[in-house]
Amino acid sequence: MVTAWDADQRVKALKIAIQCSKLLADISVIQFYPSKFVLITDILDKFGKCVFDRIKEKSCYVPSGTTKSIPLPDDFTSDQVPDIGKETCRNWFFKIASIRELLPRYYVEAALLKCYRFLTDSEYTQALVRLTTLCRGIGDPLVSSYARAYLCRVGIDVAPESRKHLIPTFTDYLKTLSQLGSDPVQNIQAVQGLDDSKYLHLFAPAVEWILQCVANQAPNQTLEDVLVQVKERGSKNAIVLHAIMTSFKPEFIALRAIQFAEMIRDCEETGMPRYKLYVALGNCVIQMDPLPQDRLPLLKTVWKSVMKLIVPSEYIACSQVWLEYVAKHFNKREVNALLDDLIKHMTPDRAFESHYAQLVSIVSRILTHMKDFSVIFAMDKFLPFIDMFQKESVKVEVCKIISNAFVLHKDDIHDPVVINAMMYLSKAMSDSLNSLSLDDDRRQIGQLICGFLRKVNYGQDFEQQLNFFMEARAVFCNLDTVLVHLVHCVNLLSMSTHSIVKGEHTRKTSGFVRACAAYCFITIPSVSNILLQLQLYLVSGRVAIANGAMSQGDAFFKAAITLLKDVPQTMEIERKSQSTEPFIASYLNNFLSTLLVVPDNPDLEALYLLRGLLNAVQEYQWVANSEYKINVYMNAICLLSAACQDRYVYRVEKVDSNDCLYAGDKKLVAELAKLVNHLIGQILEHLKSLSGLDELRKRQSAVAFGLFSRLLAHADTTDPSLRHLLVNLWNLSARNTGQDTKVLARLYASLQRSNEENMRNLATQLTAVQ
Repeated sequence: MVTAWDADQRVKALKIAIQCSKLLADISVIQFYPSKFVLITDILDKFGKCVFDRIKEKSCYVPSGTTKSIPLPDDFTSDQVPDIGKETCRNWFFKIASIRELLPRYYVEAALLKCYRFLTDSEYTQALVRLTTLCRGIGDPLVSSYARAYLCRVGIDVAPESRKHLIPTFTDYLKTLSQLGSDPVQNIQAVQGLDDSKYLHLFAPAVEWILQCVANQAPNQTLEDVLVQVKERGSKNAIVLHAIMTSFKPEFIALRAIQFAEMIRDCEETGMPRYKLYVALGNCVIQMDPLPQDRLPLLKTVWKSVMKLIVPSEYIACSQVWLEYVAKHFNKREVNALLDDLIKHMTPDRAFESHYAQLVSIVSRILTHMKDFSVIFAMDKFLPFIDMFQKESVKVEVCKIISNAFVLHKDDIHDPVVINAMMYLSKAMSDSLNSLSLDDDRRQIGQLICGFLRKVNYGQDFEQQLNFFMEARAVFCNLDTVLVHLVHCVNLLSMSTHSIVKGEHTRKTSGFVRACAAYCFITIPSVSNILLQLQLYLVSGRVAIANGAMSQGDAFFKAAITLLKDVPQTMEIERKSQSTEPFIASYLNNFLSTLLVVPDNPDLEALYLLRGLLNAVQEYQWVANSEYKINVYMNAICLLSAACQDRYVYRVEKVDSNDCLYAGDKKLVAELAKLVNHLIGQILEHLKSLSGLDELRKRQSAVAFGLFSRLLAHADTTDPSLRHLLVNLWNLSARNTGQDTKVLARLYASLQRSNEENMRNLATQLTAVQ
């Protein structure tokens, strides 16, 4: 058809459109009639568009006040169309009027309906009403129904404001239903091998199209008119009723919910099963609330019929919708009763195994409207309902849905019923993980379980809280995320106790914080990630020290120092194999700052923790000539300098650090100086190893400047040997190209402006060798 039109063979294109229209009268293969209707009407729509574009193309007009003709605009009116355009349009309609057969004449004119715009601005309504009347001459009820559907669709497209033809079209459709029991229709069904249900089902797309057009931007009164027509015709056709509920606005249906429920109860199931009507009604009353006085009568009317459904697929389809309705408008008693009925229907022959998707949807719908988990878990049929999910992957999905809804719940909980239920669901998620589980699954489940644990709050009953954390540790011992969270929660419990007693622990609170420390000490080795273990040991040690549990704090720090030796040189971090050196260097600097306030054990040698940490640094498998190791040594020098002070720059409240224990003891200062000399020696050895290539000399310059700046800030610059070392380090950093000369210049200027004479003297020496 398009090829003929493009070749200027207009008559041939018209003949093709007519022949296509004639095919719609053929019902020899009636099962495919809806598909054939769609394909042929697409051709007719294309033909109508070609004719409209052709007429518009020929209809150039001359605007007032000009002499030049221009094409018609898109929003043209019939007054702007020249005579040649109107004449061409009339010719097309004359050609259509000469078609002798009714059906092709009807379809082709409907396809060209938009062309009436060239003749008049008010012709659409008359044409639509005329074609509606014309359609009554089509004898076959199926063919006439689809013809009416096409007219309604074209009418909505070209003249959406014209509604005069819509109700008569629907009324005519209702009249055709009386033909279904006639001998010609029965003969067709016998030849095609169709029963009444399959034959009526072929009408569904047509009546849905008709009613969607009727309902388009229609007021509430239109639905009332439609229902009046249905009642007058005595129609109890399920397809019509379903189309009405799916086409009109849900608020209109909800206002008449009881009426529709009664109509569904009394309708004939031929062509469409009754349960689909209950589903459609349920979707309407979920979207828009029915009248308050109608809610309970509606539920009783509907559920009486739903309870009698025997086929599991039909029952679960209705339950999926109406359980949401009950959850939205009623309390736990009604929801629990419907869940009980659901279990009774779906348990025989394990019918639930074939409908997991619908059951999962029911869980989501209930949780959408019921936010109080104390109410949800108080229903004695909720957990048995969850137990119906016996396929592990599906059960885990349901547990995730419930846990996610629980995490979004704002309030903390201490209800044992809720806690036990959530523990049961969380355990189901945790038990589903194994060595083959994806990291994303572990992370997602771990986060959900941590969200649950975070919600459990026993208030001031800290012992009960600790007991709960102990139970959680036993259940979730295979999840690092949860174990790390538990350790942090228990440490927070210790610090909350510290805050309440304001650091003045009684015998009871002292025993409690030690129990918390013991919990952490036992839990941390269960974490598989060694880097997380190190962090937890350090944090837990700090908490123990803050609460005056010195022996427990020492135990944490010793465990961390021992564990440092086992850290591999590379690990998989964020799914990539990466060096652990950056983490270890940062961790050691953090550790060093903590050790300043940790008092020595009087039964052990002085600075035993610091010595052990430096030994661990030495034993760790650093990369050859690693800068990280040297930076740790230089920061350790800063720590040792701070440890020599009579009063430390920071301290833990109510904890006596070494500045109080030793009170400037000369032996301690000597030990500190010995350690500093050893570290400086290690750094100088490293500097010697960096001589040679330009790249190494740049690194040598940076290390030399780093040591220079730290010694300048923390050491006694009046000492001649140290001054000599500072001069050499300055020379080394200034001679090589690795150090920024601007930084050196600013430092030198700062020394010159110093208020201390020894600093200004040092600047003079540096100038001499610069």
